[in-house]
Amino acid sequence: MARMCKDGFEKEFIKENRDVYGIAYTQNMLSGRWKCLILWFLKSKVYRYNEIKTFLWDISQGSLTKQLRELESDGLIERNVFPEVPPRVEYSLTPKGKEFIPILDLMEDFGKKYGEK
Repeated sequence: MARMCKDGFEKEFIKENRDVYGIAYTQNMLSGRWKCLILWFLKSKVYRYNEIKTFLWDISQGSLTKQLRELESDGLIERNVFPEVPPRVEYSLTPKGKEFIPILDLMEDFGKKYGEK
């Protein structure tokens, strides 16, 4: 993942042998205002769309739908649709999403320690 500068030289962090691919990949998956909160909320159990919407009371329906679809596309959550009338849809973490929970827990601890009260 070497990026070239205008003058043709690799960026300094690549020259220093720091591979930023892992951070860039993770940051890209979590780009979105609500994604970390959605994952954190789903860590304890399976929830329906309206339960997630209630938890994130300030999010628009369109934004929530978009963020859920992106998390599903990235393999962090799964969407289960039950063949009922009206359809019941539940969201849960995938094994990949569950692996991310310790990182969220560290973020929570950091915020509690250094965030404003």
